[in-house]
Amino acid sequence: MSGLHNDAPGMLPVLSKGKHRNARKGACFMEFASYLAGERWSDHPSCTHPLLAAVARLVNDAISDEHRPRLAPLVPMVIGVDSDDPRMDVAITLRVAATALPVASAERQRVLAVAILSAERILDDLDHRPAGTLTDRSREALDRVPVAAQWARDFAEGEQTTLKGFQRYAAPTAVRCAVEGVANACVSDPDALLHQLLELTIADCSDLVEPRGHPDPARWADACRLTGTVSV
Repeated sequence: MSGLHNDAPGMLPVLSKGKHRNARKGACFMEFASYLAGERWSDHPSCTHPLLAAVARLVNDAISDEHRPRLAPLVPMVIGVDSDDPRMDVAITLRVAATALPVASAERQRVLAVAILSAERILDDLDHRPAGTLTDRSREALDRVPVAAQWARDFAEGEQTTLKGFQRYAAPTAVRCAVEGVANACVSDPDALLHQLLELTIADCSDLVEPRGHPDPARWADACRLTGTVSV
């Protein structure tokens, strides 16, 4: 748990859906992060990249009450994960879209396939790659949904993808569509897949920033006392 320990082994803080005025009213994933980071209580703290924070809020609200406390060990991992590098927006979009694409509904698959192609186009420009280059993960994800992939290619043909438009519209839409797609998917354990989506997205973002120190363990203990704890 990133060097943090609760007062009682096997106990995790209670995380709740939605936005809360203070810890005694409840705490969502990002509100808990704001407290650990020493910031003003908020579900939009400055310590985390806005798009990554959006993924965390959506997963927090979509996952079941039973599983939500198991997200808590991931909270310290988002603190300090922020960058102005647009590659972080691309990394988040590619990860969530590739994770959700195989299990999402047909309508959402189209949105996610377009998002992958748009993100790869941005990466073409940023990394001076040949137009139409795909990462292995994107190619594998699209190959699993050939109908949606072809629809997306037809839709995107001739369309221009600007960085500003991607960051403002395409990336947030992909994040929302991916989380909703997993949450509503006909799979045996959507909670596990939502957890994996968030964990892998955090890992991808962490690869793009400098290593950071861990939050003060005392603040973790204080936050747990405020929110209450649950045994898992």
